[in-house]
Amino acid sequence: MVDVLIGAQNVTKRFPGVVATNEVSIELKPGRILALLGENGAGKSTLVNMLFGMCRPDEGSVVIKDEVVDLQGPSDAIRRGIGMVHQHFQLVPPMSVVENIVLGAEPKRRGLVDLPEARKRVLELVKRFSLDVDPDALVEELPVGTQQRVEILKALYRNAEVLILDEPTAVLTPQETDHLLQVLRDLTARGVGIVFITHKLREVLAIADDIVVLRNGEVVGRTTPSGTSETALAEMMVGRSVLLRVDKTISQPGEVVLEVLNLEVDDDRSQRAVNNLSLKVREGEILGIAGVEGNGQRELVEAVTGLRPSEAGEILISTQAVMNTSPRKIASLGVGHIPEDREKHGVIGIYSVEQNAMINRYHRKPFSFRGLLQRSAITSHAKEVVDEFDVRTPRLDTAVATLSGGNKQKLIVGREFSGEIKFLIAAQPTRGIDIGAIEFIHKSIIRKRDEGAAVLLVSAELDEIIGLADRIAVLFEGKIVATLDAADADREQIGLLMA
Repeated sequence: MVDVLIGAQNVTKRFPGVVATNEVSIELKPGRILALLGENGAGKSTLVNMLFGMCRPDEGSVVIKDEVVDLQGPSDAIRRGIGMVHQHFQLVPPMSVVENIVLGAEPKRRGLVDLPEARKRVLELVKRFSLDVDPDALVEELPVGTQQRVEILKALYRNAEVLILDEPTAVLTPQETDHLLQVLRDLTARGVGIVFITHKLREVLAIADDIVVLRNGEVVGRTTPSGTSETALAEMMVGRSVLLRVDKTISQPGEVVLEVLNLEVDDDRSQRAVNNLSLKVREGEILGIAGVEGNGQRELVEAVTGLRPSEAGEILISTQAVMNTSPRKIASLGVGHIPEDREKHGVIGIYSVEQNAMINRYHRKPFSFRGLLQRSAITSHAKEVVDEFDVRTPRLDTAVATLSGGNKQKLIVGREFSGEIKFLIAAQPTRGIDIGAIEFIHKSIIRKRDEGAAVLLVSAELDEIIGLADRIAVLFEGKIVATLDAADADREQIGLLMA
């Protein structure tokens, strides 16, 4: 009988200038779920990468089925029964479910891929593990929750006895999340062991058997759901008390700042993504857009910020028509934008912290005078942003690419909030960042609202929408299907509308 399915014994991993993990030990037993918690930079990713053979420890050892192993790469880990489901799915959208599941391990007949046999094996897996998936469906046509089941089936097809799940519920509706947690419980009942990485503490307490908390590359706590709470876990992760619930007063809405009328926007494949959509956002209020990703949120935000052309309708900011206007002109109207993709639209990695702090207003005073950059003003501004928004960087001339995700996000928020903001668009403002940074960004958004700014909040995190928004608009297939007062919002009701 195997005692430890997978584990780490005093593993240390160093990268230039940083110790990612320092003598970390964990173990996962058969039929149990081990939740791995920690802020960004705590060492979680490095640890599971070592368990999956993506990097090797400098000291210490990896254990699989009670045996110390030296993994040569992910393929070696897969052969030993380790499967990993990444936060960003590793699927080929135009291919079918069967083709995706067997890709790289296809059954052959006379030297050719035997699709009927592949389909048969996949159907057996679907039945055995009660994972409801149509084997013939194209992946690109499946809801996100179903795509996640395909990823799990991929690992099970390769005889995985251990599943490492990285933020598995990040893009799921509450109903899809509940179903996934039940699937994981069913898998553990069959002896599968699961390493569950997440920042959603409520889910950890609902699903985990064991909890390990990392901070600064070291294990700072081991506990079980019965022996802890959300507050205690958050304090363990951050090293201080953390406000998990957003503290805000009742909003006092004023004049309409953003008005969208009958908007039509296409996606990158020229398919209609925003369909006859109308909404209003007023001074001093937060309108939250709830919805499963892929229902037009990105296209709506990009149309309002000038990053994507609109096909029809109207967009008015402070009564001024801005549809199909340049991002620079829209920004000049007092619009701040926290983009969904911080790497693509938020920062330029090779530029310094100082440069990124004013990159969308370098042409304005006081940063520019008669076409010349004013170095002292740029440096002074960057220092203010770094100090006020707690951007942790060695120096102002440090390349932004070297910062953690949370510090990049705080730099973007600081930059966008440092000007005269009348209207703020916050798209996935806390995606992939840790609890301490989330708390800070939430407080900053509420402060802007209280100063009179209108805020359009788009988030895949339903708890974030309910906690921050004053009104909630539910988006489905490019249309707003309902608008609710946040005070009366119910998770279950919103989840059903999202689906």
